Formats: sequence, C-alpha cells, structure tokens
Amino acid sequence: MDKEMQNSSLRIEHGPEGSSGGGISKYLDDDGRQKRTGTWITASAHIITAVIGSGVLSLAWAIAQLGWVVGPLVLVVFSFITFFTSTLLADSYRSPDPITGNRNYTYMDAVRAHLGGRKVQLCGLAQYVNLIGITIGYTITASISMVAVRRSNCFHKHGHAVKCQTSNNPYMIIFACIQIMLSQIPNFHRLSWLSILAAVMSFAYASIGLGLSLAKVIGGAHARTSLTGVTVGVDVSAEQKVWRTFQALGDIAFAYAYSTVLIEIQDTLKSAPPENKAMKRASFVGILTTTTFYILCGCLGYAAFGNDAPGNFLTGFGFYEPFVLVDLANVCIAIHLIGAYQVFCQPIFSFVESRCHGRWPDSKFITSEHAINIPFYGVYYLNLFRLVWRTSYVIVTAVLAMLLPFFNDFLALLGAISFWPLTVYFPIEMYMARSKMPKYSFTWTSLKMLSWACLVISLVSAAGSIEGLIRALKTYKPFKAQQ
Repeated sequence: MDKEMQNSSLRIEHGPEGSSGGGISKYLDDDGRQKRTGTWITASAHIITAVIGSGVLSLAWAIAQLGWVVGPLVLVVFSFITFFTSTLLADSYRSPDPITGNRNYTYMDAVRAHLGGRKVQLCGLAQYVNLIGITIGYTITASISMVAVRRSNCFHKHGHAVKCQTSNNPYMIIFACIQIMLSQIPNFHRLSWLSILAAVMSFAYASIGLGLSLAKVIGGAHARTSLTGVTVGVDVSAEQKVWRTFQALGDIAFAYAYSTVLIEIQDTLKSAPPENKAMKRASFVGILTTTTFYILCGCLGYAAFGNDAPGNFLTGFGFYEPFVLVDLANVCIAIHLIGAYQVFCQPIFSFVESRCHGRWPDSKFITSEHAINIPFYGVYYLNLFRLVWRTSYVIVTAVLAMLLPFFNDFLALLGAISFWPLTVYFPIEMYMARSKMPKYSFTWTSLKMLSWACLVISLVSAAGSIEGLIRALKTYKPFKAQQ
C-alpha cells in the first residue's frame, strides 16, 4: 500500500526525467533527473503562496477570542514552532547524510527512508485525510464567497437592513461542476497558469482585506476590544470562551499548514549551495513574511471589528462598502480556490488510480484510453474509470460540504488534525532517528516535551472545533447563508 502512496504523493513537476544510464551531464542532477534550478528566493515564494490562503480570513476572529496579548503571542509561537520543525524537515530531504545522501522526493519518501514501518502508513493516512478535508473546506469557502458577492450587491441595492438570505448549496453545485471538468485533465501541470493565477488571487484578497481593515480603523471605527479578547458574561459564556479559545488555536494552526509540501518545494532547489541550507533560509524568509502579514491582518481585523469580528472577515459583512472592492475580494477567493482544489485533490486521484491499475491491470474500463478530438484543444484521451471516479469524488466532497457548511469550525478542525503529525511529530522523529540521539538525554527530552505539548494543542483544538460544528449543526438553517 505504501508504494502506491509513494507514487501518488504531492509533487512539484520538473519535466521529463533524464536517463541515468548515460551518465550525469550538465543538464542532469546526481539522480539523473532534469537539472534543478530553484533558489532560496523561489523556494521562499513557494512557501509564501502555499501558506497564505483562506486561513488568513479567520485570523481576525481568532485574535478576537484570544485578545491583544495572547493572540499575537500565539501567532509568533506557532511561527517559531513551524520554523524550527521545518529546519529539521529540511535536513530529511537527503538520507542518510543531509548534504550528500540520496534524495527523498516527497514527505512520505523521507518518512520511509528515516523511520519506515507503520509510520509510513500513518504519514500517508495523515496526509490524505488532510488533503480530503482541505478539498471539502475549499468547497465550503468558495461557495460562501460566491454567496457573499450576491449578498453584497443586494445590500448595496436594498440597504443594510435587508436580510438578503441566499442558500450556499446552488453555489457549491456550481463549484463542483467546475471541478468535475478540471478533474478530467490527467496531468494538472498542463494548467500551470491556473496555479499561478491562484497564487496571485490569494495575495490579492488578503491585501484587500488588510486594506479595508486599515481604512476602517483610520476612519475612526471604535470597535470594542480587550487584552483578553471576548468578554465572559458580555459576549460569551465561560464555557463558550473556553471552546472558542481552543477553536482559535486550530484556526491559527491551519494558517501555518505547509509542511505537507515542504519536501516537494525543496526538491526544486539546485544542489549548490546544499539544498538543506537554502531551504532553511527560504523557510526563515517565508515564515517571517507570512507571520508579519498574519499579525497585520489579524490585529487590524480585530481593531476594525473588535469582539464582534466575523469568522470570515470578507464574507461576514463587517465591510459593506465599497461593495465593488468587497465583490472583487470574494471573486479572488473563488478563483484561488478553484485552482487550489485541484492542487490538493490530484494526489488523491493519483493514489486511487495507481492502486486500481496495479490491482486490475487487465481491466479495459480502468486502463483503456479513448481518443476524442476536441475543437480548439486537440486530442483528449478519455479514460472511463478516471471520468467516473473523479466525478464521484467531487460530488461526494460537495455533498459533505453541504452537510457541514461552516467555514470557521471546519477550518479549525483541519488545522488541529494536520498540525501535530505533519508539522511536529514526523520532523522531530526523523531528526532523532537520523542523529541517533540517546534516549532520555536533555535534547531528546526537550524534543519529546515539545511534541507532546503540540499534541495537546492539536487535541484541544480538535475538541473545540468539533464542539463548534455540533453547535452550528443544531442551529443550522439550510437556506440561510453561513458566515
């Protein structure tokens, strides 16, 4: 099973592989693949575009739950943890030696080389559960943003007192139809322009949200804030304060979730200087940039909205005007998530298809390709199994999104699930295995304590997110647009 997982892990394409039989030439790297040309600058850009995403939209709400003191502090602590473990993970790209060893092309390859055994399957399980959850979460977020465009226009036309309620479900269906079409493309790297566009869109909507918050603060908005966040007895009950604090931790954890693609990013770097050194520098620049951006968005959003900050500050309608700019930001979110959905679901598609090809190699339904000439495109090779399986997957994720259309709670749950195993546990375990660290030494004990502390954070974040989902389900009205 882990071999199929290995083949289907998320990769950044390099183009055709070179032949190892002809020796290493100036066009090939030491593994016989096409020569890598990436630098710490390009890796920093990959990290920034991978990290800055829909997670930034919930940071104002997260800061509102934690307050002016704890909120920014938690952001900084998560950034330090992420940077520290990313440096450990960077040394796992090659094994056994971090500079001259054999390359590990994916996260799972690194776990296989350093740990092996059941931990490879556990890593694959954590990755694929995270990937499936992200595709469901992106369906929810995209539909909310589409609804927000319609509601924004309604508010502008009829006034802010009008409810302008709209169901999310038709927009989830629209999003699913787009994904069904895009999912039929066998190799997503042929749509690399969509990935680039998606990255630009993520910066665009985050910057618009930052600008709108800043304008609201400069304009004299007097939102009620406090050092400890939402006030018990005024904004929430004591029980809600605890659960929301846990959920806020999950939101922040999701905002720093990029470990699943760190090894793949490192695999784009040229060999000189050593990849691990370049990657550590790139991680520092990337995390510093995103943390600065996050603190600005979270703190300015909290200053603008105060303790009433919405879970998604671009669709919660703290901003009504300028409605054109609010519409543009939400359109940018939808476009970004159209591309991002494909990036995260392609490894799932590849895993299932490679496993089915291996198990039923003689099945024409699974293996046969039918050439179809499409005007203005050329020849498209239709595979019936790919058509049925990928369409079914998109439909199932859309249905699950309809059942759980709650942006904030679901985002926090994703962060809680993925943070400990992928960002903390495996990097630390691989480092200890590689360095042959003696048990119960000071460093071993310190790393274990960090890992267990992060596990506790993940568990309480998951508990808070699940409680939020249960509470939201009890009060959910199918034809009310969720915010």
